[in-house]
Amino acid sequence: MSEASIRNYLASVESRLAADACAPRWEGWSGVPVLVGRRADFRMRWAATNLHLFTVAAAVPEVTVPVIDAFTTQVLAYAKQNKGGLPVGMQTGVAAFPVLVSDRIDPAAMAWAEEKQRNQFACFARPVVVDSARGHVGMYRGKPALGRAYASHLIEKGARYFDPQG
Repeated sequence: MSEASIRNYLASVESRLAADACAPRWEGWSGVPVLVGRRADFRMRWAATNLHLFTVAAAVPEVTVPVIDAFTTQVLAYAKQNKGGLPVGMQTGVAAFPVLVSDRIDPAAMAWAEEKQRNQFACFARPVVVDSARGHVGMYRGKPALGRAYASHLIEKGARYFDPQG
């Protein structure tokens, strides 16, 4: 797939984020353009917590496990720093979709993204690896023990934002 296809995929994600009231915008992270969207949702069934959901997407030359792992760490730090409101863990949580798009994907990186949700205290990340050459989106779609209350919400948002037919 071409660079134009990757740009079209990111434009599609931007449009889906806008349609879901995530106020998407482009930022520069160390000279790399990243798409950032965020929203906050409150549910009584989440023990009356407010969940801040951040989506950060970028095109990269190649996705490997170290690349998606480092990007996930960077996105979670960004989300915690930019969420506003009460401190994380005090009736507020953070969830993030760190998204990397490329036509060169290490199969181990795809497996890493699909394996599990990455957790920190009151913070959850579901890394997303998009293989633009094959049209495959890899992300964890399960319901983990830690953060289970938010799982259905994250599964629905992940499908809405990233699945090609979504």
